[in-house]
Amino acid sequence: MTCRVVVLLSGRGSNFRAIAEAHLPIEIVAVISNRPQAAGLDYARQRGIQTVALDHTQHTDREAFDELLADEIERHRPDLVVLAGYMRILGTAFIARFADRLLNIHPSLLPMFPGLNTHERALEEGVKIHGCTVHFVTPQLDHGPIVIQAAVPVRGDDTPDTLAARVLAQEHRIYPQAVRWFAEGRLVKNHGRVNLRDDPASQSVLFPGA
Repeated sequence: MTCRVVVLLSGRGSNFRAIAEAHLPIEIVAVISNRPQAAGLDYARQRGIQTVALDHTQHTDREAFDELLADEIERHRPDLVVLAGYMRILGTAFIARFADRLLNIHPSLLPMFPGLNTHERALEEGVKIHGCTVHFVTPQLDHGPIVIQAAVPVRGDDTPDTLAARVLAQEHRIYPQAVRWFAEGRLVKNHGRVNLRDDPASQSVLFPGA
């Protein structure tokens, strides 16, 4: 049975595009944005995917907006909800409602550099390896069980923009892979660790970047 996926985004949706073009065993049944002008909605429409714009600025109550968003997601009966650049912190009740079927991608090697400005912070700290992480979402920001990570070397002449570009290229590799594993039923969570069903010794898979 095909895995039904709802995508949440706030901007251009480049990770959504990577997933949509990866020929995965999924059906993207809806793309929802909290920003009506998000470019990712235009791309979804071009592909004939149903789109929904729920403008968060029209709702002063954060919990009420989360509930409205959750109800809209449930209307599409998803097996998986994918956060692809969704730039709002989700509340505990929302996360509980979609527990074990909510994935996010973060532009750092978690648990390092949760939150914003990850590339600037990586350069300031002088790390030699940076990267990105796909993880299950939990109430603790950017700290859910890790599915897969990708690493890139930090070069001596890097700027936040050049580093971000190399990390983004890896995001486009590992997010479709994580979604594929989920759709194929290969992800197993055990005491906060994510293993592949056919490789129970693994915790996550690291794709070294260029």
